[in-house]
Formats: sequence, structure tokens, C-alpha cells
Amino acid sequence: VQLVESGGGLVQAGGSMRLSCGASGLALSVCAVGWFRQAPGKEREFVAVIDWRGDVTHYADSVKGRFTISRDNAEETVSLQMNRLKQDDTALYYCASTFVPVRAGKLPTTDDYDYWGQGTQVTVSS
Repeated sequence: VQLVESGGGLVQAGGSMRLSCGASGLALSVCAVGWFRQAPGKEREFVAVIDWRGDVTHYADSVKGRFTISRDNAEETVSLQMNRLKQDDTALYYCASTFVPVRAGKLPTTDDYDYWGQGTQVTVSS
């Protein structure tokens, strides 16, 4: 199984970027998928998660209102649309999959994620 992120790069503060996550060896359409990020010298942190049908989403407070997670199960992809980017959003962004359900008030823990991508770098300049 391999998860692959794409779409990272360099963007100016205030700009937008869209990340995508795809998988080989796994039907991503039956998994909940989360996005995480890790900045240099910091712990990995949760960004957003979407349930397998796309009905339930949850965001970290730091990105709420700026980032949108969505999925296209026909294409077996999950995307993260990032708007109004800030320098603090600079990080290596990972997608990960889990079979644990996403429910309001009860989210998968980091340990519940089975497969992780290698990450895609997002750099936000001033």
C-alpha cells in the first residue's frame, strides 16, 4: 500500500494551494483520510479529516475557515484546499488513511491511521 501526496510547493502568504492524496494497493474510497503536517522542530499535528463518504469533516482550529478537505471517491482521491495561507502553515503535509469511523465528537487518533504518505512540502513565503 502506498499513499502519495501531490500539489505542494512555494506560495506567498495570502495565496492558495491544493494538495491531493491518492493511493495504490488500497481503495481509498472506503477509508477515512486525514491530513497532518509537521514543521521543522515541531511535532506532527492534525490538520483535517474526512469520513469515507465525505459527510463528516473536522478541522484543527488553526486552519478552520481557511482549509477545506474534500474527496472524489470515483477518482479515489482526497484533496485539501488551502486558502489565505500564512507563514505558520509552512510544513511537510502528509495524508493518512484509517478504517476507524469519523464521528462528530469522536475522531480517529493518530495511532488509528494505518497508512501514511511520504509528505509534500508546503512553503509559505512572506
